[in-house]
Amino acid sequence: MGTPDFSVPVLDALVEAGHEVVCVYCQPPRPAGRGKKDRPTPVHARAEALGLPVRHPVSLKGAEEQAAFAALGADVAVVVAYGLILPQAVLDAPAKGCLNIHASLLPRWRGAAPIHRAIMSGDAATGVCIMQMEAGLDTGPVLMRRETPIGETETTDQLHDRLSVMGAECIVDALATLDDLTPEVQPEEGVTYAHKIDKAEAAIDWSKPAVEISRQIRGLATFPGAWTTHKDQRIKLLGAEVVDGQGAAGTVLEGGLVVACGTGAVRITRAQRAGKGAQDIDTFLRGWPVETGEVLGSE
Repeated sequence: MGTPDFSVPVLDALVEAGHEVVCVYCQPPRPAGRGKKDRPTPVHARAEALGLPVRHPVSLKGAEEQAAFAALGADVAVVVAYGLILPQAVLDAPAKGCLNIHASLLPRWRGAAPIHRAIMSGDAATGVCIMQMEAGLDTGPVLMRRETPIGETETTDQLHDRLSVMGAECIVDALATLDDLTPEVQPEEGVTYAHKIDKAEAAIDWSKPAVEISRQIRGLATFPGAWTTHKDQRIKLLGAEVVDGQGAAGTVLEGGLVVACGTGAVRITRAQRAGKGAQDIDTFLRGWPVETGEVLGSE
């Protein structure tokens, strides 16, 4: 049970490990692209390519859908970024319950955006947990966890891909040793919630410290993308590192797009103009020059 790109390596790993996948559940196709035609989700497309049966109900709250799920006779449901609430009847249907792959070190960062929030908060490390699902939001006991450091310049995109592979490896190991695993009840201390990203968080305030702005840029890459303005154009900044430098907040200090912050400075490493693709900073500046001394976000 999964929907976006993050879930695809998990499906592949389950198949490669020799598990019988009796059904794949995902979100329904939605309009996308210029023609706004219904497009299947990444998991839907991959499941069909693997020849697996796919279901994409709008909800699992109805008795008919719950009965259909129970009729599958599954030993276990593997849930990763599915996007629908699982009612108790669904949680209880598989013989060994529903296992969730969550991209944080629970109980830190329960909720919708754990990868973004870990970077934006400056966490030194994160990881994945295999959790026995229950009715609460990411509150169930943890069966297995794996930790990884967060790189100083790592973006959400990069960490997303690493954790996706880590989660796939972890669930295969968990299923192989499921009967021997001891559930670890999550402690009440250290609980934090990774609230869904609000686009209002994406505007850069250059008066903040460089370390915070770097985290914001890296944490919001590539969606929705932290942004500033230059010559009345909105520019998404998609990669950054903290560097030495001083100046009025928002001022470009040197070529290669080093920008002064409230304290310190950041070097922008990747950027994107409206209607264009993301580019490394040297390529970006060849097409959209930004001069030393100009002030970003001043329009």
